Amino acid sequence: MNEGIKSPKLVFEEKKAIKLFLWLFYIFYISFDLFYDILIPIYAKKETIGILNTGLGLWLYVLILGLLPIAFYLIKKDNPYPVKYLYLFGYIILDTVNNLIIYLGSTKTFSAGNIVEILFVVFSPVFVSKKYFWTVTIGIIGKYFFIGLILHDKVVLYPMIILLPISAIAFTILNRFFSYINTLTDMHEELLQKEKLAVIGQMSTAIGHEIRNPLSSLKGFIQLQRESYPNTNDFYPIMIEEVDRINSIVSDLMDLGKPRVITFEKSNIEEIIAYTTSITQQQAQGKGVTIETITEEPLPPIYCDEKQLKQVFINLIKNAIEAMSEGGRIKIKLKTILGQKLYVAIEDEGCGIPEENIPNLVEPFFTTKKEGTGLGLMVSNQIIKDHKGVLNIKSISEKGTTVEILLPLQQSKAFF
Repeated sequence: MNEGIKSPKLVFEEKKAIKLFLWLFYIFYISFDLFYDILIPIYAKKETIGILNTGLGLWLYVLILGLLPIAFYLIKKDNPYPVKYLYLFGYIILDTVNNLIIYLGSTKTFSAGNIVEILFVVFSPVFVSKKYFWTVTIGIIGKYFFIGLILHDKVVLYPMIILLPISAIAFTILNRFFSYINTLTDMHEELLQKEKLAVIGQMSTAIGHEIRNPLSSLKGFIQLQRESYPNTNDFYPIMIEEVDRINSIVSDLMDLGKPRVITFEKSNIEEIIAYTTSITQQQAQGKGVTIETITEEPLPPIYCDEKQLKQVFINLIKNAIEAMSEGGRIKIKLKTILGQKLYVAIEDEGCGIPEENIPNLVEPFFTTKKEGTGLGLMVSNQIIKDHKGVLNIKSISEKGTTVEILLPLQQSKAFF
């Protein structure tokens, strides 16, 4: 449980855990001392030498109970997180002082401790905090190590040895808690993302449809006017270019709203790359950009939806071209990894992307370009996911960006 986040739900869950812990702490603490220091000596018909007659005596219980009002105050103020540390350090300090008073300067063999130490360790996963777990483990074992150094008594090794496997079990349980919580969080975020994309897709389809109809008419009238009066206005090319740009945005919106039907067929990735580079070659030349394809080895065929992969690579190459306003070189690297994956990297020498923006690039409508829609990378990423692949973006500001794609290579069509 993240103690830095003061969410009402998390605070409520922490309060429940703390209240249960307090009940168990006092029940275990008092019952153990009552049984071990009073009942056993009476049953054995020995002189009672319980904790009430040694060390801090009754003051130990008074001080331990004195922690309770502080805990209630913190819980009432909706700040329950320090309570577990309060009891941990309170117990360690009081128990250490009590043992030193009893055994320091005495010939008695060290024989102390309380079952609440096991409670601290075993209960720590309930708080879902690795920080608290390590504090408990190091704190309690460290207490015995410190007492052993002061008293020069090797008997303290026994409780330390007992606590180590118990701590290992608690740590395993804690990791399982974290794994389970992370899985639930990922599933929740995935469902939210799918719902968001579904709503955006419906909205985009409706908006795109409404815009495209008048847009087609507008472009037709501009072309008609241009043909009728070819020498009267230099703004016709600009108007047509802007209409085409709007139409491109509408196309992205329409693509977002379309359900993608994936048809996997055996395809040649080198032919797909060659096609996409030929499509983008004219735009690249206009910007002074050269495109170079580097293949380290003969590449086997891949099962994929060829049309969709072409859309992905066209989007990525266009992004790379637009990132290099002063020209440069785009390198497309192709290779296989361990005969299992196809690796494709598209490297540019453009302006790069700030590191804090990289995680948001595949979010809908997020863009770092002045005239971007924020849809191209999102659609591309989803297509790669549909192909059971991974799209990764690395970038250094003012040096360039690399988009890496990993796709399954030797998979049967039935896998998809």
